[in-house]
Amino acid sequence: MTVKTVKLTQQDIKRYNRTIWKIVIGGFAIFLLIFAAVGLGLFGALPTFSDLENPKSNLASELISDDGRTPLGSYYLQNRSPVTYKELGDNLVHALVATEDKRFYDHSGIDFQRMFTILIKNIISKQQGGSTITQQLVKNQAIQEHRVISHIRVIQKLGEWITAVKIERRYTKEEILTMYLNTVDFGAYNTYGIKSAAQTYFSTEPDKLTLDQAAVLIAMVKGPGYYSPIKHSDRVLERRNTVLNLMADAGYLSADQANIYQQKPLGLKFHRIDHNEGLAPYFRQTIKKDIQKILADGGYVKSDGTPYDLDRDGLKIYTTVNASMQQYAEEAQAKYMRDLQNQFNHQWKGVNIYKSVPTFKHLVDNGMKNSDRYRWLQAEGKSDDEIREDFNTPTSLELFTWKGKLDTIMKPIDSIVYNKLMLRNAMMSMDPTTGFIKAWVGGINFEHFKYDQVRQGARQVGSTAKPFTYTKAIDMGDSPCLTVNNVPDTIYYDGTSWCPRSGVHETIPGMLTLRKALANSQNWVTAHVMKEVGAVPVMELIKRAGITTDVPPVPSICLGTFDASVFDMTGAYSIFANQGVWTQPTYLLRIEDKNGNVLYTHHTPVKQVLNPQTAYVMTYMLKGVIEEGTGQRMHSKYGLTNPIGGKTGTTQNNSDGWFIGITPQLVTGVWTGCEDRDIHFNSTAMGEGANSALPIFALYMQKVYANTALGIKKNVDFVKPPNGVDIITDCSVYNQQQQAPAAADKKLGF
Repeated sequence: MTVKTVKLTQQDIKRYNRTIWKIVIGGFAIFLLIFAAVGLGLFGALPTFSDLENPKSNLASELISDDGRTPLGSYYLQNRSPVTYKELGDNLVHALVATEDKRFYDHSGIDFQRMFTILIKNIISKQQGGSTITQQLVKNQAIQEHRVISHIRVIQKLGEWITAVKIERRYTKEEILTMYLNTVDFGAYNTYGIKSAAQTYFSTEPDKLTLDQAAVLIAMVKGPGYYSPIKHSDRVLERRNTVLNLMADAGYLSADQANIYQQKPLGLKFHRIDHNEGLAPYFRQTIKKDIQKILADGGYVKSDGTPYDLDRDGLKIYTTVNASMQQYAEEAQAKYMRDLQNQFNHQWKGVNIYKSVPTFKHLVDNGMKNSDRYRWLQAEGKSDDEIREDFNTPTSLELFTWKGKLDTIMKPIDSIVYNKLMLRNAMMSMDPTTGFIKAWVGGINFEHFKYDQVRQGARQVGSTAKPFTYTKAIDMGDSPCLTVNNVPDTIYYDGTSWCPRSGVHETIPGMLTLRKALANSQNWVTAHVMKEVGAVPVMELIKRAGITTDVPPVPSICLGTFDASVFDMTGAYSIFANQGVWTQPTYLLRIEDKNGNVLYTHHTPVKQVLNPQTAYVMTYMLKGVIEEGTGQRMHSKYGLTNPIGGKTGTTQNNSDGWFIGITPQLVTGVWTGCEDRDIHFNSTAMGEGANSALPIFALYMQKVYANTALGIKKNVDFVKPPNGVDIITDCSVYNQQQQAPAAADKKLGF
């Protein structure tokens, strides 16, 4: 077979050259046209500078403690909080640049040298991405904005190039790195951005990440699901070591250093960040509702006219809560309530509670009907009989215990019985001069018991109401040294009569000073004082002191037969420590938008409720409770011998135990009881406020005093009024003055 050769003429060569050049020039022209069209947004809008600086992605709103820095928690749909470049730290920056874009500081958004190298590697089946950090930022932002430039990959790439170059001209390298790390998805539990990632996986801040920790988080950038430290620790460990090698190649650490870090385990300190965990969950729930109401009622809107969304708009909420004091309060509660629950459980051992508490069946039935499970079953169209059958069928349940969560198989109805016998507790601590709340513990476990007992709950206050009756007596000129015979004293009012009971073991017979009677919570002397001062003035004082619940003007309020919240009662006691001035308990200082613009500032109402002399004398009366009364274990058991006043409270049938303590710089209220009042301690020795509430106050104050950085001074006493005190508190002087007129009368023969 012969091959026929064709000889090209000069004319043919010229024709072919013209065709090739037409194709090249035409292709280049088409490329320029497409490039221009992409730049003009004809294939879809490109991310703008405004998008990058003010992303519409969901930003978590942060709740910040009294130091203006420490976060208490966040509200979010996506757990994302932005950081500045200074908050990143060198370890993160070096790991990111070495891994994702080694020539980051040398290019202007597009690294053509790297693109050529990666193209060759991809040809020989070593798949690598060619996007620079700046291009990845563009891609991330487009995803965040739900933008699709085009479904054609070439068009997408051109869009990324154009925007990347614009970004490089507009922003510094540090700003680009910061924007990038604020947009990255880190997988588990809605974790977005480097700040949330550092807190979630290592319980720290970005600039405090060790080199190997930073390498783990940068390893996840390639694929947060595939390289999840929680689900695929082997993969992320291998990828982390690759990152460390790349850092060594880039000169950020030596090969020996890389080898040392590669030998370390992952070292996760995983902390799932959700709304049930972290400091002050009850407080976070309460203030969230208040903030939403403030924003709605105040008509606060964004620049586009839409209302603010607390879960999306990255607001900064500055509060009065001190992170350390909040932790101390939660720790004190957990430590003592564990022991108290054991005491409570012991009294029910071998006891048929249905016989011991006649209403118990009704309480359990109500508990069932008020449960989420009951509502879910109703929503599914189940009949009452079907629902009850479900509640009596064993299933997998999770219960709260003081030793941790318990996964068990149990009838849902039995879990209600279990929870009915679980003691609840609440505590609030505030600065009496500013009204600033420093600690707020609304319950024993937010995940299992959402009801906030500090603000929502109102329970009978018992003997913590007695100081208000004695306050009126002091205000009318009586001295704490005035003696009263501790015998029954009947009060007649509105056609009826009232006289309190006083148990044999609770009653101190004979003549008692007002201070001793209050210190030992004597009902008959308190009733005598109420008879002298009148129910209406006492009621008016209680209401002026900030109690918002109903306080009927009847004699029995001197023993605390009315209901009030821990919030109100703690605030009311502040008048004693603050020279008669009531300052509204305050927990919100201001709200800022994500750019630092102040949207709302809180102004605390203040009013003079008591004469400063009366308030000061009442601090002396309340110190008697600790020195010689029902609160003596503060000294004997807990070693707190500094100036502390307070009042224990125990309600009917030991259903509620209270203690409200005052110091010159803090007023703290504690309540303990069951969900239902019919379930209670069977003995006053265990159920009284001195046993069920005071110890939590004492444990809390021990921790507070130990931390001198808080500025809560241990040996500072209550300040005397500027004009001095005319009321006599020295009983030897008082008795001499009382005896002098009697001696004069005797001398004159009267």
